[in-house]
Amino acid sequence: MSEPEVVLRGLGIPESPRWHDGRLWFCNWIDQQILAVGPDGTPEVTTAPVKKLMGWSIDWLPDGRLLMTGDKLRRQEPDGPVVVHADQSANEIVVDRRGNIYLNGADFDFAGGAAPEPGYIKLVTPDGRLRQVANDIQFPNGMVITPDNRTLIISESFAGRLTAFDIEPDGGLSHRRVFADGLGPDGICLDVEGAVWVSTGGSSIVRIAEGGSVRQRVELAEGRAPFALALGGPDRRTLFIMTAEWRPSDSITDNLGRLVNGPRTGEVLAMPVSVPGVG
Repeated sequence: MSEPEVVLRGLGIPESPRWHDGRLWFCNWIDQQILAVGPDGTPEVTTAPVKKLMGWSIDWLPDGRLLMTGDKLRRQEPDGPVVVHADQSANEIVVDRRGNIYLNGADFDFAGGAAPEPGYIKLVTPDGRLRQVANDIQFPNGMVITPDNRTLIISESFAGRLTAFDIEPDGGLSHRRVFADGLGPDGICLDVEGAVWVSTGGSSIVRIAEGGSVRQRVELAEGRAPFALALGGPDRRTLFIMTAEWRPSDSITDNLGRLVNGPRTGEVLAMPVSVPGVG
């Protein structure tokens, strides 16, 4: 089996990777950047308009407009301006093919060390309506939606599990169930066989099927935390792994929530896989 190779290094904390329009896009926390990496490996840098660090991720509407989470959900118009799409703070985001936007979050100060509170998933419909569709999520993190728009899978990081929901015709969520547990899930990605690439906690990742069957395991260098994963490349058979040497003692904000100079140990790794991605 091939070993992961370094694509980029010297990053802050790379997060929220997405394969879009023939490039790998991701957020470079600490430096407040959105980066897009083309086929030649050269990153294009955009200064992010979202100034809230924690809980910042990206996705696109079906018409190609970029969405960014933070203290509010924001949207970048085709001619460049960034506007508020919904007055809702969020951690992770995923958009289905119909334009339904799923946001997750939890109303406690994670960066400041506040006591955890259960989180939620909220839905923003194409007509702009906002409503909560799931609660009691134990630190909601990465989400994926199956290509048929019938299932949403979310990481519950504090519970160590992936949780699946059926998606109703109106976008609501039902039939909550455990997809797999005994993990350390953060950002996740889905392949065409319905398996999920996910962190186990520590420095390893697995490809896991519904019910918990591990189909493949990859060990990273000791001390490198895998924050998020994406399947991309021309044939969607490249697994991109966002990693950093990060410890809870590595402060990235001060006591007022302002950015400070954190570590620059972040790397983007890549390795070939046999089953292509979807989404």
